Amino acid sequence: KPKREKNRDRQRRENWWQLGRSGGNLKEASEGLRRIIVTSRVSKHRFFIWAPPDSVPDTRVVAITRDDDYLMGVLHSTTHQAWFEFTSSRHGVGNDPTYNPTVCFDTFPFPWPPGTEPSEGEDLRVKAIADAARSLVSLRDAWLNPPNASEADLKDRTLTKLYNARPEWLANAYRTLDEAVFTAYGWPSNLTNQQILAN
Repeated sequence: KPKREKNRDRQRRENWWQLGRSGGNLKEASEGLRRIIVTSRVSKHRFFIWAPPDSVPDTRVVAITRDDDYLMGVLHSTTHQAWFEFTSSRHGVGNDPTYNPTVCFDTFPFPWPPGTEPSEGEDLRVKAIADAARSLVSLRDAWLNPPNASEADLKDRTLTKLYNARPEWLANAYRTLDEAVFTAYGWPSNLTNQQILAN
């Protein structure tokens, strides 16, 4: 209470016993969605996962209120990864990149501005990205939760360990996704990160 009473933010000062923010904006933006996209703000590897729409992430998790596979695919692409690495700051002992949504997401040049892209039924490029994203997530989920796995085995199956190992099937899934995303941009599929940033 003594610290909150000195806070310039009226909500925090007057309601010192409550969370700093209620998450009302996120709840409103998530209304009607089946799921939302989340990612850790600081991470060695940049990957996104689906979370329930009523999730209340803390400040170390970025939430994106979209539930379509197309956007999930573009966010996982080499195109977004190159942009993220170029625009991110670094944090912590491991000097890990930080995903700042105002810099990494808001300024990213999507194939279509978010909210204006055609549907999967209207454009085969969007469908190809969505299909590749669904495949990537399905493959990851199958690796994380194999049938008949013991509890000990499941504890050892994390996304960080998966991305550290980067098995061939995961690399292939990303290759398929990148080809679809590059097609949406009208680019050849063999661009380097520097060439991506130059476009």
